[in-house]
Amino acid sequence: MSKTNTAIESTKVIETEETRAVSGGKSWKDYVTLAKMGIVTSNLITAFTGLFLASVYTGFPLVQNLHILILTIIGAGLVMAGGCTLNNYIDRDIDHLMERTKERPTVTGNIKPTNVLVAGLIQSAAGILMLAAVEMVAAIIAIIGLVVYVMIYTMWLKRVSTLNTVAGSISGAVPPLIGWAAVDPGLHIYAWLLFSIMFIWQPPHFLALAMKRSHEYKAAGIPMLPVVAGFAMTKRQIVLYVATLLPISLLLYEFGLVYTIAAAALGLGWLLLGFAGFKMKDDIKWARLMFVYSLNYLTILFVLMVIVHM
Repeated sequence: MSKTNTAIESTKVIETEETRAVSGGKSWKDYVTLAKMGIVTSNLITAFTGLFLASVYTGFPLVQNLHILILTIIGAGLVMAGGCTLNNYIDRDIDHLMERTKERPTVTGNIKPTNVLVAGLIQSAAGILMLAAVEMVAAIIAIIGLVVYVMIYTMWLKRVSTLNTVAGSISGAVPPLIGWAAVDPGLHIYAWLLFSIMFIWQPPHFLALAMKRSHEYKAAGIPMLPVVAGFAMTKRQIVLYVATLLPISLLLYEFGLVYTIAAAALGLGWLLLGFAGFKMKDDIKWARLMFVYSLNYLTILFVLMVIVHM
């Protein structure tokens, strides 16, 4: 290739990058990336579970009221997506320091920060309005979850304290409450038990992730427990949370024998894997196993709750 052709190609690349920077990004896929659809999808499973169980225990004819289901799921999904998008906007100053976040559109410059902010606010507002159209209590719960996630977790505790995991767990535990409130704003004790399961499940899940990525969190200056207190303390905390989660999940024994046996087996399996971590020499491998197990635990448990009530 001649020097002239090389110069032309280089000019085209520069022009393309400048055009993308000026336009703020045109790909809808970038906005999907910002919304963290993996997180949204997993949380929508728990939101649907809450809504479905509420319809079962209140005798609400869900099939005849599919608009309630549709508005609730889309509304909750938009609020979650909005929160994640705003999280990207706020964390753009540290995301470039972490391997798993350095390719986010807010870091690469594919989307202008103002566009990200507007997108997050629009998503959140649209989701809240949809939930309000269904049930105001559901909308209020969503607002609480959003405020905790964006303001208390992302803007504050994530950067200053290991308690960030606990704060994040509050917002991550509200989806089943949103779903239940859409049908039953009185929030039966079962709804609060679903919330409790989600709340206790998240610390061991995210602490395992923090162990896997401890060097990245350290580089970004984020005070996750493995960074501040070390792996030994983190492992003890993880096992303590898993041990607490097991009896809480069994408080839903009225869901039937199949659920109870499965919840006991899943919880015991996770606890045994947790104890195995005290003997394993490879802490990162153990953290990876715990992280994967936690994902399977949550999915299986909440899907099973729906199945046993069909």
